[in-house]
Amino acid sequence: MPLMNRPISNLSIILKLLKRIVTAQLTDYLKSGYLLPRLQSGFRPHCATETATLQVLSDLLTAIDGGSVAALVLLDLSAAFDTVDHSILCRHLQSSLGLSGSVLRWFESYLHSQSQYVRRGQMKSAVVHLLCGVQQGSLLGPILFIIYMADLVAIVERHGFCTHLYANDIQVYGSCRPSAVYYF
Repeated sequence: MPLMNRPISNLSIILKLLKRIVTAQLTDYLKSGYLLPRLQSGFRPHCATETATLQVLSDLLTAIDGGSVAALVLLDLSAAFDTVDHSILCRHLQSSLGLSGSVLRWFESYLHSQSQYVRRGQMKSAVVHLLCGVQQGSLLGPILFIIYMADLVAIVERHGFCTHLYANDIQVYGSCRPSAVYYF
């Protein structure tokens, strides 16, 4: 079986500490303003896969017990953290979360200064500037991913469906009376 390689970030202690502080302050801000998707189980304390599974199962069984027809679509976003567009995320931080001034500039600088290279032994590739992606293994990456996904949740819910997220897995589900079902 081949070894799976994950990126390794070489960060200074100061930067790690700064990211921890920013993550704590951003999380407090999001919680106090109820700005996080309500049904997001991943990356949150006291929430696990069991939380997501039980909530979705309970909602579906309640609908079926009430005589409705229910449907569930399971989405698994591949390389989800690598697809977070920095410009879209920055616009969302400003327009949806109300971040501005030096706080917004810090996030823009943080996101737009990301780069990577590959090293094997003494050989090193060219440095590539990243236009997309947040670090999955960091403290800040998951919360930025949740913020990025909030628009998808809003769109799905605007169309009358329910969502539950766990990391990069999304459950979209809904129910209706049997008389409302259209057969092809």
